[in-house]
Amino acid sequence: MQYLMAVISIACSDRADPWWPVPALAAAMPFLEENSLFGEQPVTLPVIIIGNGPSGICLSYILSGYTPYLDPGAVHPNPVLFRKLQESKYLAVIESVPAMEGSMLTISLGIWMELPGVNYRDVATGKQRGKANDRATPEDISSYYRNYVKFMGLQKNFVDNVYVTSVQKLHREHEGDAVDGEMELRVKGGAPSVPTKALWEVRGYQSVQGDTHMPFSLFAENVVLATGASDSPARLGVEGENLPFVFHSMCALGVAVRERSLGRDSDPVLLVGAGLSAADAALFAHSSGVTVLHAFRKCVDDPGMIFKQLPKTMYPEYHKVYHMMCSQSHTATASGLFPDYTSFPEHCVVSFQPDVKCVLRNGNNLKTFKISMALVLIGTNPNLFFLKEQGQYLGLDPHKPISCKQNPIDIHPHTFECMKEASLFAMGPLVGDNFVRFLKGGALGIASCLRRQKKKGKLIADSGGGGIA
Repeated sequence: MQYLMAVISIACSDRADPWWPVPALAAAMPFLEENSLFGEQPVTLPVIIIGNGPSGICLSYILSGYTPYLDPGAVHPNPVLFRKLQESKYLAVIESVPAMEGSMLTISLGIWMELPGVNYRDVATGKQRGKANDRATPEDISSYYRNYVKFMGLQKNFVDNVYVTSVQKLHREHEGDAVDGEMELRVKGGAPSVPTKALWEVRGYQSVQGDTHMPFSLFAENVVLATGASDSPARLGVEGENLPFVFHSMCALGVAVRERSLGRDSDPVLLVGAGLSAADAALFAHSSGVTVLHAFRKCVDDPGMIFKQLPKTMYPEYHKVYHMMCSQSHTATASGLFPDYTSFPEHCVVSFQPDVKCVLRNGNNLKTFKISMALVLIGTNPNLFFLKEQGQYLGLDPHKPISCKQNPIDIHPHTFECMKEASLFAMGPLVGDNFVRFLKGGALGIASCLRRQKKKGKLIADSGGGGIA
């Protein structure tokens, strides 16, 4: 499910009174010890956002008092949605958020990576990957998001270098009591003034002055998961995948070429995967004169190939790789165009061997190759280790790990609240919204829900600590 604000322009009014301070925390790393980051007494907040990427930034922007309205000049291609918007065009969008249909996944132009209120082209200073089509480099986008937080005055909402290690719900009937076997809520110097509804406890630590870790403990009525999807690389689950010559990141290829441990005279590099990460690796290897064996499960004519969804004029380099995948198959007549590249469609990896060999299978046929290294580039998965059951119980299929494509978190389509956990929200890739232009819909849905709670008096009026830096 996607939302309207994913594709239309937004005009924002800048309010002086933000709804509440919202800390956005970054998630990863192992737990060390427990205490409070913000003093002896734990802080209680209406909402905590876990994640400092575009999802968390966008929601923090809206919750900080920037109210989005429909741009009077915007026209939505869906006539039903456009009519609904026109009927309430004088209301803030968070007061009337309709749903829209999904959109095909593509690779983003710079302007598609924009967040509300700041034009990407106005702040992008780096060299564009393609000047003609304005595609953005990772460096440009990273710089844009860092500058966005500064331009919109959101620094007070973010705590840098923070690692969340535990998020759990504390159920309580009376001050200091626990129910349902959950952890008892204890605080030093007296308990904070909180309602009797369940609270979330968020624990972790902040890295300060190098290796020094400052632990913290926060309480919140609502928690938003905005951690993205790239924490853990997907694995094949085959024999030998942990051998030292098998990698799950393209960075390893760059290091090997840079350190000259890999070159024209080396054994081939095995690439596994048919997505854009594998295509990037193929391009880099080709430009470096490295011989490539490229194995992938799909046939080259599979309509699900991402290359079939990309316009040739905008993405010529990816269509070059796709042409190589089609024309340089191990069964095709040798071609002089790309002598250092061979594709193996409809092949899967059986195993990696200690003598730096790999075994591929096509049907009942096995092939063994001597290689220099292997790059398994078959996608990434979120890492929700800080939740119970690693968040698996939140998925559409609670028996499978959370996967942005195969098993996203099950949410209410309008509020983005988790169907299996009240007061826990999720947005961005965790719920299948894989591109920045869709994140605004999730932010609006969550903000609208929290705003209704505040109007009904279901949120604490004072966070007890002001802004958090």
